[in-house]
Amino acid sequence: MVIVRAEKPEDSEDRLAIRSIQEAAFGRRHEADLVDGLRSEGVVLVSLVAELDARIVGHILFSRMSIETASGCLPAAALAPMAVLPSHQRRGIGARLIRRGLALLRRRGERIVIVLGHPDYYPRFGFSSEKARDLQSPFPPGAFMAMELEAGALDGIRGRVGYPAAFGL
Repeated sequence: MVIVRAEKPEDSEDRLAIRSIQEAAFGRRHEADLVDGLRSEGVVLVSLVAELDARIVGHILFSRMSIETASGCLPAAALAPMAVLPSHQRRGIGARLIRRGLALLRRRGERIVIVLGHPDYYPRFGFSSEKARDLQSPFPPGAFMAMELEAGALDGIRGRVGYPAAFGL
């Protein structure tokens, strides 16, 4: 049985497992370094791990970002990165992490979540490139998606997305 719980940031075992998962899933250090950078920057909103048989096999992180509009900055959450060990992919673990994270954000009053991801995967959770059409970003339009956690949160919103410095954009 998969257990989804909050990351224990002070726990070195959690940190090592998360780094290992990110590196294994993406085949590089970039995403693991991003997690460390977002922690250091103090912009982590939600960081969850998935455990199976007392072993961490998945991780998701949501951080504070903004949408810079003509009338000011609008807070939003960035979903990135999300990873599951390759040996445990395609078992619904990533979906459980995403759903739990979105539910926590909704309960905390967040209104908008942005993701850069696979256009065949993220729409099942409510993400849409159409919702992000009026948001300027450095990413390809089909993979750049937004989700409203509160209906109408993106109505009439036009602006440039601003990511934390750890993203290096």
